[in-house]
Amino acid sequence: MSRKTSNIPQSPTAEDYQAAAEANAEDIFDRDNPFALFADWFSDAKRKEPNDPNAMALATADETGLPDVRMVLLKDFDAEGFVFYTNLESAKGLQIGANPQAALCFHWKSLRRQIRLRGAVVPVSPDEADAYYASRARDSRIGAWASKQSRPLESRFALEKAVAKEAARFGLGPVPRPPHWSGFRLKPRHFEFWRDRPFRLHDRLVFDLRETGWAATRLYP
Repeated sequence: MSRKTSNIPQSPTAEDYQAAAEANAEDIFDRDNPFALFADWFSDAKRKEPNDPNAMALATADETGLPDVRMVLLKDFDAEGFVFYTNLESAKGLQIGANPQAALCFHWKSLRRQIRLRGAVVPVSPDEADAYYASRARDSRIGAWASKQSRPLESRFALEKAVAKEAARFGLGPVPRPPHWSGFRLKPRHFEFWRDRPFRLHDRLVFDLRETGWAATRLYP
């Protein structure tokens, strides 16, 4: 039995492909270090992506190996890795605790580019977590105390009541970082940079960390 696909976007036309080819004509793989190439692409995304250029899909797996994925925000990156923050008692926090490996995916639709990376996950230092937590809006800091992230919530009112309770508890005083809230750093061992090209003949460049440093390889699309 055939299925209706009228709500699914149609494949690009030849004219669409030609426009994409003209927009993506330059060589953008002119780096021999994946962190430098990421910085270039992220800089482009911050200029051209309309919403949350630092949004990334974070994939983890639980102790049985069952995968899970959700969108989070990149909060810092350097040659040591890519940092995000969470409630350590959330689903992702528990999964990382049981299996400290993960993958990230950035997709910048406005640029027609994607970056995937994967590697081990390690906690950030307490000082690093404290510094980022202190930079957050006060209501967000209070929310971190009030929310039992990923656990059943009986009603929206229950959450609002918990927030009000924590706000009253701290009053006008400082709101310290909760012991169950911190950050993780994904230390990549593998990158893949992908760029849309006409007729599905995309550009793909991977970097793998070896004993001698980063090794680059192009892949068939």
